[in-house]
Amino acid sequence: MKTSTWSQFLKDVLICALGAYGGPEAHFGVLTDQLVIKKKYLTEEELIELIALSGLLPGPSSTQTIVAIGYKIGGPVLGFLTMLVWAILPLIIMTALSFLYGFLAVNELSTEGLRFIGPMAVGFILVAAYRIGKKVLTDPLTIGIFIVSVALTYFIRSSLVFPAVLILGGFAAILASGERDLWNQEPLTPRWIWMGLFLFFAIAAPLLARGTGSILTILFEKFYRYGYLVFGGGQVVVPMMHGELVDLSGYMTSQEFLTGYGLVQGVPGPMFSFSAYAGGMAARGFGPAVQIIGAVISDIGIFLPGILLIYFVYPLWEDLKKIRGIKLSLRGINAAAGGMISAAAIRLFLQSGITAENLLVIALTTLLLFTKKVPAPLIVLAVVILGFLVL
Repeated sequence: MKTSTWSQFLKDVLICALGAYGGPEAHFGVLTDQLVIKKKYLTEEELIELIALSGLLPGPSSTQTIVAIGYKIGGPVLGFLTMLVWAILPLIIMTALSFLYGFLAVNELSTEGLRFIGPMAVGFILVAAYRIGKKVLTDPLTIGIFIVSVALTYFIRSSLVFPAVLILGGFAAILASGERDLWNQEPLTPRWIWMGLFLFFAIAAPLLARGTGSILTILFEKFYRYGYLVFGGGQVVVPMMHGELVDLSGYMTSQEFLTGYGLVQGVPGPMFSFSAYAGGMAARGFGPAVQIIGAVISDIGIFLPGILLIYFVYPLWEDLKKIRGIKLSLRGINAAAGGMISAAAIRLFLQSGITAENLLVIALTTLLLFTKKVPAPLIVLAVVILGFLVL
């Protein structure tokens, strides 16, 4: 792909980043709208596959998905540039907020003006669920897998339910096919360097942290560990962070932690960017320079394992799809992924509150997305302005 096309793709990634509110499922709605429907960098079926693949791995699922798209288009270099464009703005904002916490607390600044972001995110998820549903719900089997996926991911609050549901959906599709000779031999070409780097950091980080006792190495170890232990996105990792950074280590108070988590809801981009705020707060007693480095190191730490894993798994996935059994399993995996996104829409809808104004925001967001004429960042900006105008 030509450099000029890379430049255009990265501009579209930036547009996605500016409109990415509400967690990974809402982010998938933005990716569908901008990269599939408007710009056609990949098909809906290919996006669903990448969403499902990310769901099978620990780490920031929406970030892994968009990085995989960059890898698909331009290889590991474009994948890395995609990561930078996608995550740099929230890193800067959340690092700054780790300094501004005192100012925000003293002045009791209200986040009430951001209250429509949740309903807006519901609109994004609903449109994504509808578009995905049209592609994956093709027969009674996929409909059944979809319904089971909705129920399990809605009622079971465990990070492990996400990969489990995807695997079960794949097995169901294989068994239902009734075909034999599913496991044909195909040459696999794993890029072992990425798995080697993943394991190197997993082993070296705790040794370095224990050996030096430095706040920076300790933060990198903690956040790298969060990055490879958690399935399901930022909402899942937050309880783990709270237990370790607040209750065990005492790096900040619960109120300081929750204030940062509340603020990140109004910041575009991946929820894992909360790590920059948490890392900055943890390092604030060591001076401004260390605080900034601590924020950046924490952010790098939590994203790094997921990116290394997607670099290792994505090329392997392209080879594995040539195996008949794996290809058949995609039918069930994609239906399960659609169910997961729909369950998220239901949960976020209920959490945002069933009020007349919230329903109006959801309806308007959905309508604008279906017109395909209004860019996602403009929808987000309009919703934020509306929230402050009707305080």
